Formats: sequence, C-alpha cells, structure tokens
Amino acid sequence: MESVNMKNKTGLKLIFFLFTLLVISCTTVEKQEARLAPRRSTGKIRFDDIKEQVSQNPVKAIDLIGAYREAYRIIGDETEIEAEVKTDDLLALEKEAIESLQNLLEKAMAEERWDDAASYSRSLTSLDSLPEAAAREPDLILAGAKKKLQDGDNLGAFLAAVQANELRPLSAEDALLFLDRAASVKQRRTAACFFAIAERAGVAGKVSADIREYVRGSDSVAAMLKGVATVLIDRGIKIERGRGYADKVLGSAFFVDSSGLMITNYHVIASEVDPKYKGYSRMYIRMGDAASARIPARVIGWDKTLDLALIKTEYPGEFVFSIIDRVIPQVGDTVLAIGSPGGLEKTVTSGIVSALSRRFLQIGDVIQMDAAVNPGNSGGPLVDTSGRLVGIVFAGIEQYQGLNFAVPAERLAAALPAMMRGGKAERPWLGMALSETSRGAEVIYVAPNTPSSHHRVPEGSYIKTLNGREIQAPQSLLIPVLQDAIFQSRPGELVALETQDPDGGLKRRLVMTVPRPELPLGDAAKLDSRERLAAPLFGMILSPGQGKSWSSTYLVKKIVRGSIADEANISDQDPVYIRGFRIYEKEGYALMEIDIKKRSMGYLETTMQLPARLDSPDTL
Repeated sequence: MESVNMKNKTGLKLIFFLFTLLVISCTTVEKQEARLAPRRSTGKIRFDDIKEQVSQNPVKAIDLIGAYREAYRIIGDETEIEAEVKTDDLLALEKEAIESLQNLLEKAMAEERWDDAASYSRSLTSLDSLPEAAAREPDLILAGAKKKLQDGDNLGAFLAAVQANELRPLSAEDALLFLDRAASVKQRRTAACFFAIAERAGVAGKVSADIREYVRGSDSVAAMLKGVATVLIDRGIKIERGRGYADKVLGSAFFVDSSGLMITNYHVIASEVDPKYKGYSRMYIRMGDAASARIPARVIGWDKTLDLALIKTEYPGEFVFSIIDRVIPQVGDTVLAIGSPGGLEKTVTSGIVSALSRRFLQIGDVIQMDAAVNPGNSGGPLVDTSGRLVGIVFAGIEQYQGLNFAVPAERLAAALPAMMRGGKAERPWLGMALSETSRGAEVIYVAPNTPSSHHRVPEGSYIKTLNGREIQAPQSLLIPVLQDAIFQSRPGELVALETQDPDGGLKRRLVMTVPRPELPLGDAAKLDSRERLAAPLFGMILSPGQGKSWSSTYLVKKIVRGSIADEANISDQDPVYIRGFRIYEKEGYALMEIDIKKRSMGYLETTMQLPARLDSPDTL
C-alpha cells in the first residue's frame, strides 16, 4: 500500500514539475516575443492613453485629443512626426468621447443629479458641433433649483433659480413658485428679486396683496443687527517671553439662511481648517454682548482665494441677509458696515464707496470704502441705504484710516455653491498670466505642466473669446471679467479658448480646466527658470543679451504697464543681470535681485531688489 502511495506522490510531483516547466516556457516565449516586437512610438503610447479615458473620463479624453493635435501638428491625413495615428483615428475617438459624455449627461438627468448634469452640459456647450447643449443648461439648473426647494435647501434653490434666470428668464409660473417660498421664509430682498422677475413675466397681478406689500417694504438697521454675530476663535494659550496669554481671534459673521448658515472671512477661521496649523482651535459665535452664551459653530466650506468661509451653527437666524440682489454700488454711494470691532458687538459705521475695481485678491476686484473698520469687523456685512447686501468686509490698512475693503456681494453669490458642497472650494485654472493692453488680454506667461502649456498656448497671443463669447470690459476690468467668465464652472470642465497667436492667425482650443493652486505662481516657481518668472512676477519680459563669459545679461524686451518693474522705472531695452532669486513660499512672495543699467539714468549701473506676491491677481 505504501509503495502505491509513493508512486502516486512521485507521479503528482512529475505532473507539477512538467506544468511549471510549461508555464515558465510560455512566459519566457511571451517575454521573448515582447523583446522582439517593435517599440511603440511616444505618439502611439499617448494615443493608447486617450483610448483608456474615453469611457472613464470623456472630458479628459477630448482635452487629450486637442493636446495631441497640438503636440504632433496633424496635417492632412497624418502627422509631421509619424504616420501611425491618422486623422480619421482621432476623429473617431473624439466622436466616441462626445457620445460617452452625452451618455453621462443623460444618466445624471435620470438620477436627478442636476448639478452634475449642468456641468456635463457646459462641457458639451464648448463644442461648436452641439449648439443644443447650450439651450439645455438653464433647464438643468432650474430643475436642480426646484429639487433643492423640495428638499428644503432654500439658499441653494434661490441661488440656482437666479443663475437659471440669468441664462434664460424664468417663466411666470416658476417666478411665482420661488417668490412664494422667499416670502414664506421672511427673506424680503430675495422675495423682491423674484417679484421683479414676475413683473417682467407679466404676472405681478397674480401676487397676493400681502406679498406685494411685503416686498415693497424695507428692513430697518435694528432688524439687520439681529442677523449679525461675533465670531470667536479660541486658540488656547500662547507663550511670549515666558508669559502665557489667551490666543483669540475675533471676527464677524451674518446669516444667509435660517438653518444657521453664516458667512465670514477665511482669515478669521483659518486655524480651523488649515492643515499647517497644529495647535488648539475652537470656534464659537456670540449673538449678544460679552455676557451672552457662546454657541458652538463649525466650518462647512471655504474659499481662500476670495477670503470667504461658510460656517454653520444650530442657532436659527432671526434675520437673514439676501445674497441674490446682484447689487453693484457706485462710487459715492452711502454704505453701512455692521460688525464687532474689538469685540464690541453690533457696531454700525457709515461711509461712502471710495472706489471700485481694486485688485487685492487673486480673483476679481474688490470695493474700497471709508466706513470705519477695525479688527473684529472682518466678515461682517456691508449694506446700502436700502438694506441690500453689497459686500463683505475683509480688510483695512491700519496705518491709513479710511482705506478699507469689501468683497462684492455678487462674487459671494457666485462662490457660495462651491462652498456649500463642503470643504475647500476649488476654482478652475488654465495656467497663464495676463496683461491688459489696448489690444486686449495678452498672454505674457504660460506656467509649465498646466492646461495652457499642454495645449501650447503661445506667449504673446491675445485672448479673443471664451466659450464663443467675446470678452469686453472697461479699462482695468478685463482680467477680472475673464476670471468671472469661468469662475462658476467646476475644475474638470471644457473651455473653448480662442486666441490670436503671434503669427496673426486665430486658434481655437478645447481645454479642460484643473483646480487652481493656492499660490499659482508658487507652483510655477518650482518648475520654471527665474528668467521666465520675471514676466508674471515682476512684469519684466526678457530677451537674450550679450554678457561676460561668466555671466548672462538679458535685455528687457517689454515692460508690463502697472507692474512692479514699471513702478521701478525699468524701461524696454535696459540690460539686466540677475544676481539672485529666492522664493519665500510660507510668506507668499518672491524676491529677485538684479544689476541693471537704466537708459533713463544714462546707463548708470545700479543694484535693485524686486519683491512680488506669489498670488498674483493677473492669472487665469
């Protein structure tokens, strides 16, 4: 019996050995065949990568196809570099990607994911071949607004309804639907906005007398004070010179929804969400004086680029500020700032709008006003004499009384949907620095490893249209208007960018946006040369010059008007030698040291240090 078992075991071992030998032999043959096979070209590899994206991420696939065409300069039926990938192959792949994107849209609609559906629709709109996609976006946004209304999300519903109305006027029935809800939740200014839409639709007569009387009324300052709170950030104890001090941050906030949603500044609540902050941090609001109870609050979402944050408390707001009026104040208009300067709650100060279009933030422009503002006012509302929200106080310059600033309310309305989704609000980014000229918005710099660099947008070109729309704006507002044109879209959507390139020809590119870095030029500084960074940081576009054997001297090819180099009286054709360049990422600025011979000074050589912010507002 044992002999039989031994024979069986020996047989099994032999079979296992032969099987292993066969597998190894097959594997070896496969490896040999792979080694003998011709290598795929870079273009073929990239083409195969696009194939993988068609069903998974069709927007990315369409973007990659555009970048492929730029990289390999497809002419006629084949590329200049290789003939492996034909034009017909790309066209077929592009068609498949568009069909996949349309399927995603239909699926999102079937599942009532209206925000996603609107996002897919915007990407499809950028394709010239699908004009019907543009007509669908207002319907998708409106459907999302009605669903939010049904779910009790009044703030999201009102924001979406106004956005849909801007794309296509609401019907009489829809205007009355949102008007009734706004009146029922006691938001007078929001109700007045929908009443105006109903009037334009010719159905004001169907509005009840009570609602008509309500929307024509006005809110007193005393009523508005009930909608403003003091924000307290308790950061424990800090030690200075051996002594402990209470580390607290004071700010202001105001209700934008009766569910307890409030708006304040990002810099007020930064320690609550900044991963670099390792200390203790707890947030509270206080509705009354110092003896009032502290009410716990939490951060819902934030937008650092606009210095805004959305917070939530379980305390129901007695007064809710409307954010959908889209009020743009004029210089000289009287405004009121409400907040808690120095912790003195519910303080009201008045002043006028001193100026508009100040470029202090990465995106857009801000309001300058002379209403008295002090530490603690940050995050408080700025209203006009009719009680309409016009801005959010965010900064003042201590050494200059009367120089205070506010984020426009219209920008808050555009920023809120992203903050309501929770966490850090991501903004779209193309990866270029711009200069406003008499010819339009000039691309003076394209950052490496960005959508613009992948699609080879040439420096020196001019932006003509975005998504088929020509961008026009008053002087000094062109770049903010361009930023606003893509601000409400999500990263990952397609944008149709048309430029007039340096050769004079018009070029249309389909570009997929990516999330905007916190310090756009900070990321670029890690990848690019200091000579190229002189353009976006300091406004100094350089060209090769003649220098000594041990150094490189450049000539100033062009100076961007209003830039740091312009303010330093640097001129075209000035010889420049870069002595040093340092990035202070934590502090958010760069420093370049140069030797320069200014023509305006008879070519007398001098050494200069040029500082620049890494969060330049002139980027797209």
